[in-house]
Amino acid sequence: MKFATLHDGSRDGRPVLVSRDLRRAVDARDIAPTLLALLESWDRHAPALQQRYAALNAGDVEAAFDFDPALAMAPLPRAPQWCDGSAFLHHGRLMERAFDTPPIPEFDTVPVMYQGASDDFLGAREVVRLPDEAQGIDFEGEFGVIVDHVPMGIAPERALAHVRLLVQINDWSLRALGPREMKAGFGFLQAKPSTSFAPVAITPDELGSAWHEGRIHMKLHVGWNGERFGQAHGGAMNFHFGQLIAHAARTRRLSAGTVIGSGTVSNAASEAGSSCIAERRVLEILAHGAPRTEFMRFGDRVRMEARFDEAGPDAAVPAPFGAIDQQVLAAAPAER
Repeated sequence: MKFATLHDGSRDGRPVLVSRDLRRAVDARDIAPTLLALLESWDRHAPALQQRYAALNAGDVEAAFDFDPALAMAPLPRAPQWCDGSAFLHHGRLMERAFDTPPIPEFDTVPVMYQGASDDFLGAREVVRLPDEAQGIDFEGEFGVIVDHVPMGIAPERALAHVRLLVQINDWSLRALGPREMKAGFGFLQAKPSTSFAPVAITPDELGSAWHEGRIHMKLHVGWNGERFGQAHGGAMNFHFGQLIAHAARTRRLSAGTVIGSGTVSNAASEAGSSCIAERRVLEILAHGAPRTEFMRFGDRVRMEARFDEAGPDAAVPAPFGAIDQQVLAAAPAER
């Protein structure tokens, strides 16, 4: 199934089912008032939603309407918890160089994770307003999962059974603020503005063979101001999502609706490019002695779209999450 949340004037929006080809949608409020309510009672609501989803794809729903991703909020406009890992070790090692921090102990065997703000997620087409270009505005392309209720101390293999939805993420960063927070041993806080999500959240079965071993085996195509920036493959995760969920749940339960991020999608192969500017800058330092790429300016746009390979299982739906397509602008004076 595919889900989106549309603006309706409320804080949590209007949940809808979206057709497999992302062209049509139908209201789901009569089954679950919000997507979070669905996640909290998944087993009770899922059968009715599955039946409606099948009818939507068959063209048998009279109340269906055209789906416009520009009207979508984040699938979960706010969540009980947002935990972001660093499951691509290639990226993590490069960031140690970028922030000039000592190697993290057990980095290869214990996932690194921080708890971010989850009260104000951004929609895929929403303008991103930030206070100052000098803070080092950067995008970070990621994948993520949304879980139902997860018990404390769960094993990684069992944790995957609690994945209900898959999402595509842009985890915005302010790179000039990150080093101090990292060296202080607290954070991130100021270095992490509100996170953005692709318009559609999907159940794992929608990806067919591209979802296996707890990883999303798709390329994340990233473009900056219309130019290709990277197309790293999600299958290169060193820690799979079951391991990330188990890490977050080691000493506490996870509430339904908790979002777990993969961290920046990163591949060692140079032809894959990068999913964030900071990674490219570190590679430039290693190659040329100094960075050549600046961070984002107000007016810049970033587009992210996870796509099946050409020979993938569903060529008719090459980008199952839809696309994140956002512009960065200066925050209004009252917001500064």
